[in-house]
Amino acid sequence: MNIFRLTGDLSHLLAIIILLLKIWKTRSCSGISGKSQILFAVVYTSRYLDLFTNFVSVYNSVMKVVFIGTSFATVYLIYVKFKATYDRNHDTFRIEFLLAPVALLSLVLNHEFAFLEILWTFSIYLESVAILPQLFLVSKTGEAETITSHYLFALGSYRALYLLNWVYRYYFDNFFDLIAVVAGVVQTVLYCDFFYLYITRVIKGRSLKLPA
Repeated sequence: MNIFRLTGDLSHLLAIIILLLKIWKTRSCSGISGKSQILFAVVYTSRYLDLFTNFVSVYNSVMKVVFIGTSFATVYLIYVKFKATYDRNHDTFRIEFLLAPVALLSLVLNHEFAFLEILWTFSIYLESVAILPQLFLVSKTGEAETITSHYLFALGSYRALYLLNWVYRYYFDNFFDLIAVVAGVVQTVLYCDFFYLYITRVIKGRSLKLPA
């Protein structure tokens, strides 16, 4: 554990809290991609199947339970509780075009050809692109609510902080995981354009509108 991983985890947790509060307080999931949330639920489930077989720490176990539980809670709110507000017309990204290549890649490029290891690798690859349906939805609608923008910024910050965590671990722990680092770079790059718009518009009090 180091400051970058801790703040990354807190940023990730903040993003989830923002999203759940947004949906619950407004009684609406408008502007939220249900498909991205399904992918995140798949990510956390496949990554944390070792919850009952690999104990690291109480903190680690609690965070695993939180991420799995909140991901399925979000999917429930979108597709069951507030399904009438779900924007199906704009949330049209074909997630099978992400799942199939990621599954194949995890079978080919992994640290060890073992069931849990392949699932972990699959989750790392999938997480790097899971936000694409959400960004695609924002692009199609042309703008994002301020609260949704805060959610995306916190989520992107989590990934960027984890890159700093990998740098820290390389220099101080002599540890380097190429799969996690490359996937983290890809995920952070996907947020770059959004980061720029967020900094130049949202924090100045203007709504986030994407160029056509």
